[in-house]
Amino acid sequence: MNKLRKLVQINTVCNTSTGRIMESIQREAMKEGYETISFVGRRKVFPDIPCEKFGNGFSFWLHVILTTLTDRQGFGSTVATKKLIRRIKEENPDIIHLHNLHGYYLNIALLFRYLTEEYSGKVFWTFHDCWPFTGHCAYFVMAECDKWKTGCHHCPSKKNYPISYFMDGSKKNYRDKRKLFCGLNHMEIIVPSKWMETWVKQSFLNKYPVTVIPNGIDLKIFTYRENKEILEKYNIPQDKKLILGVANIWEERKGLSDFLSLSEGISDEYRIILVGLSKRQIKKLNHKIIGIERTGNREELAALYSAADIFVNPSQEESFSLVTVEAFACGTPVIVLDSSAVKELVTSENGIVISGNSVESYLEAIKEIERRQLTREGVAETAQKYDLDKIMKRVIKLYEDGV
Repeated sequence: MNKLRKLVQINTVCNTSTGRIMESIQREAMKEGYETISFVGRRKVFPDIPCEKFGNGFSFWLHVILTTLTDRQGFGSTVATKKLIRRIKEENPDIIHLHNLHGYYLNIALLFRYLTEEYSGKVFWTFHDCWPFTGHCAYFVMAECDKWKTGCHHCPSKKNYPISYFMDGSKKNYRDKRKLFCGLNHMEIIVPSKWMETWVKQSFLNKYPVTVIPNGIDLKIFTYRENKEILEKYNIPQDKKLILGVANIWEERKGLSDFLSLSEGISDEYRIILVGLSKRQIKKLNHKIIGIERTGNREELAALYSAADIFVNPSQEESFSLVTVEAFACGTPVIVLDSSAVKELVTSENGIVISGNSVESYLEAIKEIERRQLTREGVAETAQKYDLDKIMKRVIKLYEDGV
């Protein structure tokens, strides 16, 4: 690289899947000689690479109140966003890479006016969900809504994240987003799946170039591991067939209700292990489900994947699915639904895609997985194309080609 470039990234937080994606990009950019810093609105910052938090709890809660009363997610946090813009000007980056801009931390009107009127560098924006081109929701599949294609109004998902208990601002949000986001002439969009690419090309952002770059995982961590200790730690029976589910938050779209129903249909030779549950959710489980709270220990998570006989992802709305790739990287075959991007990850060599979420559909898929007798080595081999190092190099190449 002939010229040292400077990269700024912006995301809600560090300690989620989107935060880890931002971190991976930053580390790869640093290896390639970039000056780089990430800005987050909430929670802790990365401890060992340049990262700053520009928001605070007071700003966050004001934004939450604004959204729940008026449905104006993305239009609060004025003071915090002005602070962010001042820091961007001080850094003077060649590239700004946006990630999630929702999450009660950022004023998109202020940020995009700056990007449109003052910033002359290149903007890349990774869409981790559909929020950038809707008037309210992050996903619309379960609501069976396509108003976002022509203009949102009378939102059927107003009571879903980002929750608004009173006003419906979807019509104004849609118009404001379209005006703000379409004003940039130097932006490229990155999506993790063809599923997302299809939606973007049907949205008001269809004039922008879209590149599909899947999310990656660290194959040195997510590989088959000995798991006797993890079974003992969580009192998981070693004489049962184990069905695993993992989520950061078990909200409705993630399919917790599917697991509850499935537990009533499986025989006693099976146990279901669910990772990422709250204490309240764990208290409501029956004896066939073992609940585990969220673990930030990736080695422990890899051991749980390795202990499982089958991984089930019942989520109906996903732009990708890191947990699904992590599962088959550890050699565990998967069962997923066909309603989201997760189906793109599955082949006959690593799992099954089902078209409905009935108990019968899951039970038949479990039997089919067992009939196939897939080897752990063969299943794990299908994860090679999601190697984190290779994926991050594709992002850096996109920077180089686009600047």
